Amino acid sequence: MKVLVACEYSGTVRDAFRLRGHDAWSVDLLPDETGSERHYQADALDVIRAEPWDLLIAHPPCTYLCASGLHWNRRRPGREAETEKALRFVLDLMGADVPRIAIENPVGRIGTAIRPADQYVQPHEFGHDASKRTGLWLQNLPKLQPTRYVAPRMVNGRPRWANQTDSGQNRLGPSADRWKQRSNTYQGIACAMAEQWSKL
Repeated sequence: MKVLVACEYSGTVRDAFRLRGHDAWSVDLLPDETGSERHYQADALDVIRAEPWDLLIAHPPCTYLCASGLHWNRRRPGREAETEKALRFVLDLMGADVPRIAIENPVGRIGTAIRPADQYVQPHEFGHDASKRTGLWLQNLPKLQPTRYVAPRMVNGRPRWANQTDSGQNRLGPSADRWKQRSNTYQGIACAMAEQWSKL
């Protein structure tokens, strides 16, 4: 299967498919962190249109789409226009001429402006002691089935995982690359995509 993972510079999803023998590539405006030659540093839409693909998995940047940042749209001039631009990009990805498509993004504007996600997944359903509710918008793909549940610690009757404070906030403090750390796909979810969607 010829697989393109759009908006990925870590190679996590790409390499999960490669380990299963697929012709998998990634594309992002950023260079590949692993130095792989199976990465296009380019506009994702240009690469999608340049050749035929069997499967597209896209992780559009969530800066202007995720619910946690949308409150800034009312406070900072120009941010709402950036959200609209990000939504157009998502629509272009969804409308790509690829038989099977998965769009991955946190809870946010895609679900209200375009359509609800087909499913939400959590890292703790795929072997990670972490919480990060993430939507999947699927076209001609089955929902991912959880592979290994990791139980939380309980704080005042509420579940909390290792990446959360007792109040439920993400433990990562402010930093120049916080966005990068938060955007990485968990290995367990990448492996589940490769294993389960390889069966098609």
